[in-house]
Amino acid sequence: MRVLVACEYSGTVREAFRARGHDAWSCDLLDTDVPGQHYKGDVRAILHSDWDLMIAHPPCDHLAVSGARWFKEKQADGRQQAALDFVALLMEARIPKIAIENPVSIISTHFRKPDQIIQPWQFGHGETKATCLWLKGLPLLKPTNIVEGREAKVHKMGPSPDRWKLRSKTYQGIADAMAEQWG
Repeated sequence: MRVLVACEYSGTVREAFRARGHDAWSCDLLDTDVPGQHYKGDVRAILHSDWDLMIAHPPCDHLAVSGARWFKEKQADGRQQAALDFVALLMEARIPKIAIENPVSIISTHFRKPDQIIQPWQFGHGETKATCLWLKGLPLLKPTNIVEGREAKVHKMGPSPDRWKLRSKTYQGIADAMAEQWG
């Protein structure tokens, strides 16, 4: 299967699919953290290639409700609308199977409610981080390893230059479940 992992610099989801024999590619404006099949650039340049599945992680900077206090400014200068337009482009891509991943966000009010909300603790990580999935042609992800712990580590991260990067990385257990269940 040809898999596009849009807006992924880490290579986590890409490599989970590659480990299961799929022709998986990540795409991001940033270099990949893990060497492999990665297109550095705007996903729009390769979106219309022949993909069977796309898992997209659109930037949440202007969408996540955790940043609601800045929404008025982001609406006024057009950043929020541009982010919503990008999500619409991804959702409407001519790819048979699509998963859009984002935290709790305004995607729910501008498009539709997510099909599923998952947590890292359902996939082997003792942490909380509500992750919404909007799905097309895919089943809901089934939990693979429910664990105790349930600590909000991502939410409690202190300031650092890489905080945004650390917060956006997909948990390995979730990436493995996606590859196993959707591949």
